[in-house]
Amino acid sequence: MKEVILDCLGEACPIPLVKAENAMKELSAGDVLIVQIDHSCAMKNVPEWARKEGHNVEIEEVDDGEWEVIIEKA
Repeated sequence: MKEVILDCLGEACPIPLVKAENAMKELSAGDVLIVQIDHSCAMKNVPEWARKEGHNVEIEEVDDGEWEVIIEKA
């Protein structure tokens, strides 16, 4: 199992979502992708997309207005 951190700080939609989709293609089941975001639109879209794809999703607020979306590939 590997863990990949994707820094999308300062990037607006749809960039974080596109980057997350591409990064997930490189991962195997059980791997974890941590998407760092600070844009409220991405905060909604990235977890929504990941759940629709069947992945496990957790969200952590690491700072005021900064989140980590932790996606475990199904």
